[in-house]
Amino acid sequence: MIAIVFAGCFAALCIWQIERREWKHNLIAAVDSRIHAPPVTAPGPAEWPKVNNDTAAYRHVTVKGRYLPHSDVLTRAVSDLGAGYWVITPLDTGHSIIAINRGFIAQDGRKNLKPASADSVEVTGLLRITEPGGGFLRSNDPKNDKWYSRDVAAIAKARQWNSIGKPIAPYFIDADASANAAGEPVGGLTVVHFPDNHLVYALTWAGLMLMSLWAAWAFWRGKLLNGSDDEENHE
Repeated sequence: MIAIVFAGCFAALCIWQIERREWKHNLIAAVDSRIHAPPVTAPGPAEWPKVNNDTAAYRHVTVKGRYLPHSDVLTRAVSDLGAGYWVITPLDTGHSIIAINRGFIAQDGRKNLKPASADSVEVTGLLRITEPGGGFLRSNDPKNDKWYSRDVAAIAKARQWNSIGKPIAPYFIDADASANAAGEPVGGLTVVHFPDNHLVYALTWAGLMLMSLWAAWAFWRGKLLNGSDDEENHE
C-alpha cells in the first residue's frame, strides 16, 4: 500500500516537472523575443508595479538622462572577460532614478575607472530585475560598501540616491556596448541562460513511479502466491 502512495506522489511530481518545462520554454521564447525586439522606452513609475521577471526581464529598452556625479558602485562579477566588477551608476531621467550597469571592469581596473559622462546620455540595453541579498555565496555588506549582487534598493539606500527626491526604479539596465567609449567599462556582456533540466527530472520521477508500481505488484503477487501455497498445505 505504501508503494502505491509513493507511486502517486512520484506521478504528481512528474506531471509538475512537465508543466514546469512548458512554462520554462514559454519564458525562454518570451525573453528571446524581448531581447531581439527594437528598444522601447524604459518603464516609468506608473508601470513599475507590473515589472517582474515574467513580464519584463531582459526587455530591450532605452532611456535618456544624466548620470549622478561620483556615484559609481562596484559589484562583484564574473564575465567572459574574467573576474572583476560591474560598474553601477544611477541615471537621473528627470522623473526617476534608474541604476545603469555601465559594464565590466577587471579587478585591477578600479584605479583607472573613468567617471560617467556629465552630459545628457541615451542608454540602450536590457532591463534586469533587482537582485536582493547577495551572490557568490556572500551577503551584501552595505556598511563597508561591498556588493555581491545588484540589489537596487539596498544600494540606493546605502548611497542615498533618493536624497534628490526622486523615486528609484525597481530594476536596473545592463547597458550595451554602445554606452561607453573604448577603454571604459565594457558593456553588452549580459549572459542569458535559463537552466532547463525539467525533462530529466520528469523522467527521474517517472522512473521512480514505475519502480514503486513494480514493488507494489511484486508485493501483492507474493501475497497471492503465498495464499495459494497455504491453501494447498491445508488440503
